[in-house]
Amino acid sequence: MSARHPLVAGVRAGDRRALSRAITLVESRRGDDSEQAAALLAELYPATGRALRVGVTGAPGVGKSTLLDALGMQAVAAGGRVGVLSIDPSSQLRGGSLLGDRVRMARLSSSDAAFIRASPSGGASGGLGPRTREALVLLEAAGFDPIFVESVGVGQGELAVTEVCDLVMVVQIGGAGDEVQGMKRGLLEHADLVVFNKADGPQAAATERAARELASLLEWMRPGQSRVELVSALEGRGIDGLYRALLEERARLTESGELRERRRAQRRSWLSQALEELVIARQSRDPELDRARRELERAVEEGELAPPLAARQLLEPDKASSTSGGA
Repeated sequence: MSARHPLVAGVRAGDRRALSRAITLVESRRGDDSEQAAALLAELYPATGRALRVGVTGAPGVGKSTLLDALGMQAVAAGGRVGVLSIDPSSQLRGGSLLGDRVRMARLSSSDAAFIRASPSGGASGGLGPRTREALVLLEAAGFDPIFVESVGVGQGELAVTEVCDLVMVVQIGGAGDEVQGMKRGLLEHADLVVFNKADGPQAAATERAARELASLLEWMRPGQSRVELVSALEGRGIDGLYRALLEERARLTESGELRERRRAQRRSWLSQALEELVIARQSRDPELDRARRELERAVEEGELAPPLAARQLLEPDKASSTSGGA
């Protein structure tokens, strides 16, 4: 991997075509692309680590894409080069639906200072795609900052975004009935910012009331750790304040050293994922191990063997032989 990858120069220069090709390469599931992807990441990784990564999540219908269009344009106006990774749940079958994102982010998608990419969830859990981390590296190396990661939008179960991004922004709407209930489901406990969108029209009063209630609850449960912002992405109200809040949170985390710790945790999580994938890939390339895996898989499916024991029997056959048995 000593030869310089042909896409490196283009990505570093911020060339859109090179960046698109690079993301396609790292997202490829073809075995012959994996070495090229590894070579590309090895050369670009040292040029990363300085961009602000913001995870944007929330239930479908809360207006995440419309909010990102307005917020991204605010960042562009402030001199930023905005990257957006939008995780598409339908892309596993159709290869992505960038058209939908362009419709909802019409202004941002037409800006020369922005890059929007729809990526497949690929069946990955937690609201992200299997190669979201790699795509983030490429966007950072291309000079984009800030970078927004828009999760699938399945709601409160999307905790994977906390392992990839520096700040987590949860988008809510008033009157949905889940402002307090959401705390029990976990995601709001990780939120740095909770944004109540659609504070306009008939829902304005309900949205303002819900924002006040949740702000009081969060201040009691997590004092000083979560901010609640009220915006109308449709009308553009509150967007400048939300962008300032992001910058202030970035400065606070940097000054306290917490941003550095979050980045360290992100790298540990990525290492665990990479090791797991490598073990599975190597096992599948070994005919004997692959045959043993399929036999153990059948035993697990039939209820003859507990999954943890099957895993040990595959990876540590000598140790597992004494504990294997019917279940």
